[in-house]
Amino acid sequence: MEITLLIKNANQVVTSRGASEKPLSGTGQKALTVIEDGAVAVCGETIALVGSTAEVLDKIQVDDSTKVLDASGKVVLPGLVDPHTHVVFGGSREHELALKLQGVPYLEILARGGGILSSVEATRAASKEELIAGGIKSCQQMLAQGTTTAEAKSGYGLTTKAEIKTLEAIKAVDRAQPVDLIPTFLGAHAVPKEYKENPDGYLDVVIKDMLPQVVEKNLARYCDVFCEEGIFSVEQSRRVLMAARNLGLGLKMHADEISPLGGSELAAELGAVSADHLLVISDQGIENMAAAGVIGVILPGTTFYLCEDHYAPARKMIEAGVPVALATDFNPGSSPNNNLQLIVNIACLYLRMTPPEVINAITINAAHAIGRSEQVGSLEEGKMADLALFAAPNYDYLAYRYGTNLISTVIKKGKIVVEV
Repeated sequence: MEITLLIKNANQVVTSRGASEKPLSGTGQKALTVIEDGAVAVCGETIALVGSTAEVLDKIQVDDSTKVLDASGKVVLPGLVDPHTHVVFGGSREHELALKLQGVPYLEILARGGGILSSVEATRAASKEELIAGGIKSCQQMLAQGTTTAEAKSGYGLTTKAEIKTLEAIKAVDRAQPVDLIPTFLGAHAVPKEYKENPDGYLDVVIKDMLPQVVEKNLARYCDVFCEEGIFSVEQSRRVLMAARNLGLGLKMHADEISPLGGSELAAELGAVSADHLLVISDQGIENMAAAGVIGVILPGTTFYLCEDHYAPARKMIEAGVPVALATDFNPGSSPNNNLQLIVNIACLYLRMTPPEVINAITINAAHAIGRSEQVGSLEEGKMADLALFAAPNYDYLAYRYGTNLISTVIKKGKIVVEV
């Protein structure tokens, strides 16, 4: 076996080893495998060996062709995984900040034609090339902050033409830069202005026109729906998701963010891979998700940016056995942040998650939430060689230090793609 890359002498190598078969939950959410003075040997695009520096050096041969990184004073993690983003969109919404500061609720901004609908106008007006350029720029920022895999949703087109354009742009962005993007169709993100008085008519377009074309063109792995008061009801969400499932797509949901409609219960009933947001999830929803193994993807950056007075009940969810992942929810309105390092800080301080729980939530559990746990999310022999090296003495430091990009090196498929 030819070792093409060797990372050695790391203060800690955090592996999340052995968690690829199912996501971590309950007390298992905080189970980390940490190797002091650790090393990772890479062969081509995959991990060949993980262990202490002494163990790894004893089992491999290094020659002049091997790239060697001395990780003294650093922590090595799996490349970070962001399981909920809207990374491709048109325009921006900084003009809404003043409304937020005045206390105007999110749904009222939407009712005034702002919010998602403002981004819809900009996305419809943007060319595919403009969407691709913006997506590449955002992915480059994410990569520089340690994210090597992310989900990417459509949902700012809300016509068949614009949704297809967005998903095609996502595919092009995926091919044009190192961050792997997992595409999700979110045609049911909002009711567009032209269907304001006929939301069921719009869902007919989503189900009968958009979904078949998305599947025929192989543009998405998942289908998502925004189940929320004033947007789509539980029964409307069920229509979309069952149609998507019948066409072979995996299911995701925006659920129980503002009103406890029962989106989490629906996610459990239909076997969705995840239910996301969950600020006002009910006890029944928590129980059902735990029983069904639905991953709770919490988006604390959105809560932070919207100045909400409460966060998703992460502690209650973890203690009930719901596997928890974390994501940025990067989007132009409610979470203009694509840095998972900041989400680590917010999750510890406001969700009261511990550093080990948070690390698993942005690596292996996040990988499960987008169907990539067999390839990424942990450092194990045979997995893709995606690694993030942080200038930190230990993994606790990542949760302690905020407002600074701690990345020193990012490796994607065995190649160094960021080096500070």
